[in-house]
Amino acid sequence: MTRALEGRRIVVTGSSEGIGRAVALHLAGEGARVVVNASGLGSGGVAAAEDRLAGLVAEVADRGGEGLACVASVAELAGAEAIVGRAVDGFGGLDGLVNCAGIAGAPANSLCEIEVEDWRRVVSTHLDGTFFCCRAAVPHLIAAGGGAIVNTSSHGFLGGFGGSAYPAAKGAINSLSFAIAADLASDRIRCNAVCPGAKTRLSTGTAYEAVIGRLEQRGLLDAEGVAASLNAPPAEGCAPLYGYLLSDHASHITGRLFSAAGGYVGVFARAEERAIGLREEGDGTWTIDALADAVAKNLEGSP
Repeated sequence: MTRALEGRRIVVTGSSEGIGRAVALHLAGEGARVVVNASGLGSGGVAAAEDRLAGLVAEVADRGGEGLACVASVAELAGAEAIVGRAVDGFGGLDGLVNCAGIAGAPANSLCEIEVEDWRRVVSTHLDGTFFCCRAAVPHLIAAGGGAIVNTSSHGFLGGFGGSAYPAAKGAINSLSFAIAADLASDRIRCNAVCPGAKTRLSTGTAYEAVIGRLEQRGLLDAEGVAASLNAPPAEGCAPLYGYLLSDHASHITGRLFSAAGGYVGVFARAEERAIGLREEGDGTWTIDALADAVAKNLEGSP
């Protein structure tokens, strides 16, 4: 039986653990040739990252794929270029990119609490890292005659959980993904994003539990939301959606935002502007009272 990604050359950033690791292994099972990546900035440094990636490369081979490792940080353009270059040098080109690299938000992450350096660190890893890797990958995808990019977003972009840097970065990733899809359609490059729900190192531990507790105290999470946040399904449940979006089965899908958690898969409706009112020539400009009346008649939740 032909596997959906047989021989495809794909980079998966942030793949030493969590969602990235699950995605890399799933792609290997579908026949992909995968570059796996870790920053080397965590506990144990570069040596520990190399050890984890060596074990992952062996697992990739066990799944029927071929793996190469690259320790580099996506938060710098040179790091992104090194990761993509590993695929180009080792596999002879590039067919796909999955951006999974990420870090947890600061424990004190609301607008008035977050330190400027924490803001920059979170935005740099998530947003800059996604941009740098896409920037490095696209010339090689064009050279291959096209390809696919899958970026990792989060339901946090909706802002319902508060915070600042993390939802801002994820919302920007969505917009960047939509823009890439439009900008590179003529080059046969597709770009989509996924909001995964999974238990990873970012969603475990006492610091994470404390954040969830604070959200509950502030009324931003109800009991059901707390339970879902603390008992997320395994990362493996998200991986098939990434594989699908990289495959020819999704050749007509670009510029969309998906969601996956456990056995659930969803897609967000495209953002659309809806008219509230129109002043014709000669009607004069809007007054505050007239706007209040128009909004009240057309917008849910208005008094």
